[in-house]
Amino acid sequence: MTKPNKPTRRPRTVFRRLDGILLLDKPQGLSSNQALQRVRHLFRAEKGGHTGSLDPLATGLLPVCFGEATKIAGGLLGARKAYETVARLGIVTDTDDAEGQPLREQPVPPLTIDAIDAALKTLTGRIRQRPPIYSALKRGGEPLYAKARRGETIEVDEREVDVHAFDLLNAADLLDGGEPLLRLHVECGSGTYVRSLVRDLGELLGCGAHVAQLRRLWVDPFREPRMWTLAALEDLLEHAGERVLDACLLPVEAGMASWPEVRVNAAQAQRLGRGQGLRGPYQPRGRQVAILDEHGRGLGLGEVDAEGGLRPARLFRWAATGAGGEDGAA
Repeated sequence: MTKPNKPTRRPRTVFRRLDGILLLDKPQGLSSNQALQRVRHLFRAEKGGHTGSLDPLATGLLPVCFGEATKIAGGLLGARKAYETVARLGIVTDTDDAEGQPLREQPVPPLTIDAIDAALKTLTGRIRQRPPIYSALKRGGEPLYAKARRGETIEVDEREVDVHAFDLLNAADLLDGGEPLLRLHVECGSGTYVRSLVRDLGELLGCGAHVAQLRRLWVDPFREPRMWTLAALEDLLEHAGERVLDACLLPVEAGMASWPEVRVNAAQAQRLGRGQGLRGPYQPRGRQVAILDEHGRGLGLGEVDAEGGLRPARLFRWAATGAGGEDGAA
């Protein structure tokens, strides 16, 4: 009697120390963590993290930090971001996007460009926004979406967010009597939910709305990103090898451009690497800064105190010796 074939197991990933930043073009349908784990295994990176979640529906730029680059990931989370989104008018969903269940459907009233622009202007600037109940925000140590999926009643408090731009790109379908769609451009600060912006826009227009499509275009300091799709990375690894794949990574210094820069010499770098501060005066006072050596290699993050002294905050492992990472791009 023939024995059934056992399912083939994937070989276990042998991870390695790897430092650098990948500008991933996240595909639709994956959570940010799922996308992170895919590329971490692809690169065999011991340590990885992403800088700012994208919903499974969303595509576009997801900066992924490997190794020592994870030490600057927290600062990138608060960076300014830009999106292009398509709002579907007339239907409100429980998740505020197309993946949710419809809650309410209303006819879309006759709308003009002026009326749409006026509503968009109301939602621009420093505004108060109520995040979606289906979000990664935590309450009692648990994400809100987990509570919502169990059917718990959730009250989400409004909070202040910065919306630098909320502009209409195209309303041709709506104005021509077709699908009630608006294509919109958004630039915003940390903690802003595009789903909430679209939901609130729909209420201002008197018909409700949800996000039908969402793509992140850029995140500071990556304003003109060269993004890599999962398919392209997999193809590179298969046909060109791991060394060529590693060349897709940016060095950690590329992610440090948003911080004011402070340069130190080799002796000063060694003092910082031992956890000792440096007398100033350094600038700007009272700020977190990017510390670089005389050759422009990033050593990590520090803080300048009120007297101008420089203290180490989160330094890279090579800060005290000046030696670079053994593997990867950092």
